[in-house]
Amino acid sequence: MSVSSSPNPKFTQLLDRLTEINDIKAAISLLHWDQATYMPPGGARARGRQMATLRRLAHEKFTDPIVGELLEDLRTEEANFPYDSLEASLIRVTCRDYHRAVQVPSQLMAEISQHQSATYNAWAKAREAGSFAVVQPYLQKTLELSQEYAQCFPGYEHIADPLVDQQDEGMTVATVRSLFQPLRQQLVPIVETLTACSPLNNSYLYQIFSEKKQLKFTIGVIHCLGYDLKRGRQDKTLHPFMTKFSIDDVRITTRVYEHHLEQALFSTIHETGHALYEQNISPELEGTPLATGASSGLHESQARLWENIIGRSRGFWEWFYPRLQGVFMRELGQVTTHQFYQAINKVNPSLIRTDADEVTYNLHIMIRFDLELAMLEGKLAISDLPEAWNERYREDLGIVPTTDIEGVLQDVHWYIELIGGMFQSYTLGNLIAAQIYEKVVHDDPEIPFEIERGSAKGLLNWLKQNIYQHGRKFTAQELIERVTGSPLTIDPFLNYIRHKYEYLYQCKL
Repeated sequence: MSVSSSPNPKFTQLLDRLTEINDIKAAISLLHWDQATYMPPGGARARGRQMATLRRLAHEKFTDPIVGELLEDLRTEEANFPYDSLEASLIRVTCRDYHRAVQVPSQLMAEISQHQSATYNAWAKAREAGSFAVVQPYLQKTLELSQEYAQCFPGYEHIADPLVDQQDEGMTVATVRSLFQPLRQQLVPIVETLTACSPLNNSYLYQIFSEKKQLKFTIGVIHCLGYDLKRGRQDKTLHPFMTKFSIDDVRITTRVYEHHLEQALFSTIHETGHALYEQNISPELEGTPLATGASSGLHESQARLWENIIGRSRGFWEWFYPRLQGVFMRELGQVTTHQFYQAINKVNPSLIRTDADEVTYNLHIMIRFDLELAMLEGKLAISDLPEAWNERYREDLGIVPTTDIEGVLQDVHWYIELIGGMFQSYTLGNLIAAQIYEKVVHDDPEIPFEIERGSAKGLLNWLKQNIYQHGRKFTAQELIERVTGSPLTIDPFLNYIRHKYEYLYQCKL
C-alpha cells in the first residue's frame, strides 16, 4: 500500500508492523490449508502447536503498546483525509481492530488456536466413526473458551454479541433476530406451499458422474466466471473453503460425490464467489487490515450471489448446460435445459445444510443460530446437543437425522471456530446478495443477458467497482447503504424467491 501523499513517517512505521503481522497470519492460513488438504494425520499434534505459536506471535505483535501509540498519534491525522481515503480508512479500521485485540490475552488466543486444531482432527475422526461422543469433550472445551472470549468484552446485552460483532461488525443478537423473525414467518408458509405442490424431478443428478470429469468441468466454469487460476488453485477437502495468503494467492477447495452432480459443481462456484472478492481487492491495500472482505455476511453474500442467483439461474445454464451435456452425454443427453434447471432448484426439506435448496436453507441457519445461543446462555448442555438438534429438525423441517453425520457432525464450524457469531453470516449473506443483485440489474439491465451468453465480465466489473476493490474501507452496513441506497432488508430476497419459485412450481406464493 502506498501512502506517499502523507509525509508522516508514523504511517510507514505502522504499515511495516501491519505487513509483518499480515505475513504471520498468511503463514497460519497456509498451515491450515495444508492441514485440511494434504497433511498426514500424524502431523496433527505438531500442527496445532505451530499454529498456536504463530497466532500468539501475531496477537502479541498487534497488541504491542507501540502500535497503540502510533494509532493514537495518527488519529489526529485522520481528519486531514477524506473518509474513504486509504489513510483515513487504515487508521479507522486498525484502531477498531486494535481496541478489540487488546482486550483478549495472548495466552487465551494461543489456547484457542491449539484447541481448534485438535478439535478439527477429533471432528474428522468422529465423522469417520459416525459418533458425536468422539468429539463431545472437545466441543465442551470450545464452549468454555467461547464464553471466556466473550467475557473479554464486558457490557454486552447478550453473551453472543461480541462473537457476532467479530464476524459482522455492528450486528448484535437483537439486530440479527429483528431480521430472522420476520424472515422465518414468511419462509415457513412458502416452504409449506411448495412442498405441497407436485415435486420437481431431480433424479437426473443422482447417477454416476466421473470425479475427474466433474473437476475438469468446474475448473472451466470458474475460469469463465473470472477466477484467476494463475493466482489461485482448487484442491479437495472434507468441507469446502476459501483461503487467502495474499491477493495474488487465493485458493479454493471442494468435495466431489460421484453419485451426486450438484455437490462439486455448486460448492466450487460458492467458494469461487469468496475468491473473486479477495482476488479483486485493490492492490494498494495488500498487506494491511483493509485487504479482506468487509464482514463475514458480506463475504458470504458474494458466494451465495455467484452460487445461487447466478449459478442456479436459467440464463446461466442456457450457456453452460450444452457444455455439461458434452461432458456427460450418456447421463444427461436426454435431459433438457429446463429439466436440468428444475432439478437443481428442487425444494425439498433435507438434513444437510450444504445440500439445502434456496428456500429451506435459511431454516437450517436459524436452527444452528438458536442452538448456539442456547449453549452460550447455559440453557443447552453439550451432551444434549444431538437430541436438541434432532428435535429442531423434526419441528422445523419435518425430518429427523438417523446418524450424527447427518446431524450435529455435519458442519465443521463449531469444530474449527468458537461457538457463536458465525452461522448468522450465511443468512445475512443471502439477504445482502439479493439486495445487491437487485441494484446490479437496476444499474445495468444487460447483465442477465450477458450471463446467458456465457460472459460474467459485466457483473464482475460492477462488483469490483462497487464492492470488491474497497476491501474493509467501509463496514458492511456502510457499503450496503452506499451501494443500494438503503439499509439491509429482507424484501429483495423474498421477492427473488417468490418470483423464481412461482415460475418453477407454477403456483402463487
